[in-house]
Formats: sequence, C-alpha cells, structure tokens
Amino acid sequence: MPAAVALGKPASFQDHVLERRVRLVEAMGPFGGGRLLDVGCGNGAQTVHWLDRFDAVVGLDVVPERLETFAAVLAEMPQSHCTTRLYDGSRMPFTDASFDAVVSIETLEHVADEALTLEEIRRVLRPGGTLLISVPNKWWVFETHGARLPLLHWNRVPFFSWLPGPLHRRWARARIYTRGGIEALLRRHGFTIEAARYLSAPMDAARPQALARALRATLFRGPGTRWPMLSTSIFLLARRA
Repeated sequence: MPAAVALGKPASFQDHVLERRVRLVEAMGPFGGGRLLDVGCGNGAQTVHWLDRFDAVVGLDVVPERLETFAAVLAEMPQSHCTTRLYDGSRMPFTDASFDAVVSIETLEHVADEALTLEEIRRVLRPGGTLLISVPNKWWVFETHGARLPLLHWNRVPFFSWLPGPLHRRWARARIYTRGGIEALLRRHGFTIEAARYLSAPMDAARPQALARALRATLFRGPGTRWPMLSTSIFLLARRA
C-alpha cells in the first residue's frame, strides 16, 4: 500500500460524475431491491442516487463530519428509509448477511486494510448478494488523488499513475488499480464478476468551465468508454459466491 494513505474527498452534490456513475451502472445490469449498505458514503452525494432503488439504505463512513452533512441532507428529503452509521474502519457494526447489496464508490483505495475491508463486505453481504464497487483507474492520464512528490507543489503530474507499482506506492496518496488487478482481487475474496466497465472522465476538475463542457460534449460524451486512457475509474458488478 502507499506509504501514507489519505482520506478521500467526497464529490460535491452538483458534480457531473454523480449522474454519470448512475448511467454507467444502469448499463451494467440490474441493481436494486432489499437492503443496501454504502461503504464510504461520505456526505451522501452519491448515496442519495440509490435511495429509490432499495427498501432500506445505510450509509457507513469513518468521518463524523461527513455523516453529519449527510444526515442534514436526509432531514430535508421525504425518504425515511436511509440511516447513517459511524465506524472505526475495522469490523463493520452489522451481523452476518445483513444486506442484499453493498456499494463502495472510490473508497477501497483509501482504507488502511484492503483485505479486511473486502472480507467485511463479504461477511455482511448475503450469499448471492450484489457488490457494486469502483476504484481509480491506473491508465488515466492524471493521478486523481495527487501525490506527495518532492519539490512539486502541483501534485497531479501527468502519467504519474503509470509508474511501476513500487514507485507509485512510494509517493501516492491512495492505491491505484488495473481492471485485471481489481477483478483478481475480488475473486480472491470470494466474489464472482458479472460486469466491468470503464467510467468516462466527467471533467468536473477541468478549467475553464467552457473547456469542461466542450470535452463532455465530444471526447467524454457518454458515461462509459472502451479506452482505459479516457477513464478515471473502473466499475465492477459482482456477486458474493
């Protein structure tokens, strides 16, 4: 793992990536029904997009302030079937097979213990239950989480994520994955892969805004792409074996 893993930064509620993720998931296969656990829900900006698909939703996170923000958002919404829980990043506060589905969006790269997190997800997911997970894509041109690079104040250096693993881990702020790597990791922890897709870059960080709009209308038009170099994230739909 990287020398010092940083906390992730939740998406803003107005970011284009939120809707883009939903559209990509809709193209991957059925996702909904029963009880959902969102691991690393943050401020809930993405979680609220799943509410109408499930009978009950629980948002789980390690940062109290982000859960407070999420709770304030829920208080303004008519849905009453979503709750939040704080946990310490180790054992999840749920009994075995408590959920029909688990979602984890851009979270696995930040956790202290990758194996433990996947083992806990599998434990709380019922047999045959669905896991929707996304992780950062190694072959995107920019390192989406930045890096602790010496002498460089601007830390999103192009092609940094393409470095060999040992060099990337030395300066990275989060893990990075290839499609083959994340698929193999999920299989080792008891999941079968049903679908995998590359998320087209949403250009939320691009400036000026006119450039971002132009890129979303052309090169990054759809929610998914076949080309790893045009993708910020890898999405996988899997089932607990």
